[in-house]
Amino acid sequence: MNEKNEKALATFRSLLMEKKYMAIRNMAMEMNVSDAAEIMEQMEDEDMLKMFRVLSKDVAADVFSQLDDESQQYIITSLSEAEAGIVIDNLYADDAADLLEEMPANVVKKLLAHAQPETRNDINHLLKYPDDSAGSIMTVEFADLKADMTVAQAIERIRKIGMDSETVNVCYVLDATRKLLGTVALRYLILNEPEKKIGDFMHEDVVACNTDADQEHVAQIFKKYDFTALPVVDHEARMVGIITVDDIMDIMEQETTEDIDKMNAIIPSDKPYLKTSVFETFKKRFPWLLLLMVSATFTGAIISHFEDALSRFVVLTAYIPMLMDTGGNAGSQSSTEVVRALSLEEVTFADFPRIIWKELRTGLMCGIALSACMLLKCVFFDQIAMSVAWVVSLTVVCTVFFSKVISAILVMGVAKMKLDPAVVASPVLTTVIDALSLMIYFTIATALLHI
Repeated sequence: MNEKNEKALATFRSLLMEKKYMAIRNMAMEMNVSDAAEIMEQMEDEDMLKMFRVLSKDVAADVFSQLDDESQQYIITSLSEAEAGIVIDNLYADDAADLLEEMPANVVKKLLAHAQPETRNDINHLLKYPDDSAGSIMTVEFADLKADMTVAQAIERIRKIGMDSETVNVCYVLDATRKLLGTVALRYLILNEPEKKIGDFMHEDVVACNTDADQEHVAQIFKKYDFTALPVVDHEARMVGIITVDDIMDIMEQETTEDIDKMNAIIPSDKPYLKTSVFETFKKRFPWLLLLMVSATFTGAIISHFEDALSRFVVLTAYIPMLMDTGGNAGSQSSTEVVRALSLEEVTFADFPRIIWKELRTGLMCGIALSACMLLKCVFFDQIAMSVAWVVSLTVVCTVFFSKVISAILVMGVAKMKLDPAVVASPVLTTVIDALSLMIYFTIATALLHI
């Protein structure tokens, strides 16, 4: 929280203690709704609820949509059913659907019973779509026009429905069956003559997505075309809603957080770090830690198998951690870049040969450079026998080379199987590369040292 909001928080707390509710209402109306939401989240639950009750309906709905899930659920369950119904009515349908999706079925039923019929229909419409689909994140409030309307008629319609629409920057031209014919930006309506027909200058080459489209694919469309809003159509090409850029920003943050969690062997969670209980954090981390601990016994078995070699050349033991870490780091670099390229749709499985060819060359160049550095270190700083130095340096070359190639192959293979490659990127890869590094190390040592 910035200094300005910290001062505002102190002021609100003081006004709440003094019960100066009109002053709170007036102060909140002058603030940005995101700042007001951030301040409310820092309050005690009772104070947050008091402040929310003081706000006007329109401001309350805007602030409510910016609150985190926990605060939203506390407020909505603390209000009377009639009050909660009013809040639901004043939210955009996609925000209301997101809220109700996280709540118990009996609470949802009561809340919808007190909402307006139109609101109830819109929310039920959104709740039927699969999670993470375009249909589940769209809003049904948008500005629609007809091709035979004049500019004057279109502007008059926007005046009537604009306050209830998510955005009017872009309006959508539909036919009698709600098929999407084109789009018209608000600035073109303002700049054209009042009597001109919408169909004469609308943009007909429209990019849209289907209700079943994955939300990550939708995010890629926004990135490619720099959209602020994207129309959503059903299987019969009828327009049913729009997705706005603010929703996509939330989706991109959510997807990135999930990938980071998976790449670090953590089961993803929807809750912020500080609002996740210790037990929930334990449940997220323990399964992967257990799996990695058990899988790490393979590396222990390899070391035990070559115990005689280590007893004759104890100096080999000192380089085991370095070789395993170097292999792991090399593999992580490749897997992370390939996973990211896949998520951004920069590459597909058709690019598999090019990816492997690139990693082959990169692995060889990195391996040779690192090997040269390690050879110099072994000879001049560690002052070990030249034969052992060659074992270590050759192992570095092979480990880095194979780690990069195998990482790319694993990630692409998992992606081809329609699984999440982020799962492979770190936890599974670590075990594979650790075992590989040791096998290479002891194989080279056995051959060169005649153990």
